[in-house]
Amino acid sequence: MALPETDLHRIHLWARERVPEHLWDQVKVEADVGDRHVDIVEVRPPWDGVGEHTRFPIARLRYTKASGQWAIYWRDRNLKFHEYKRKRPSKNIQSLLDYIDTSGDPIFWG
Repeated sequence: MALPETDLHRIHLWARERVPEHLWDQVKVEADVGDRHVDIVEVRPPWDGVGEHTRFPIARLRYTKASGQWAIYWRDRNLKFHEYKRKRPSKNIQSLLDYIDTSGDPIFWG
């Protein structure tokens, strides 16, 4: 299933703007696109400069084609995602991104 291109563009732009460009060598926020979802991940270089960057999942945005709505999912300590019940699904992806960014719920940014 193809995710809406305009929503994907908005998600990528939002992720890019989470961290000022001059700090990108220390931390970035990126969007990993799947078939029916997009994972928001925090990316950091290895602490000792050797090896791969770590990719820590923050949230998942899942798209339902039948309703045209996106829903937020949170990640537990076992890296499993569960539907986030405090914010209802929405056709407006920006409202969900804003919620993740400003809700103050430590489940996302801890």
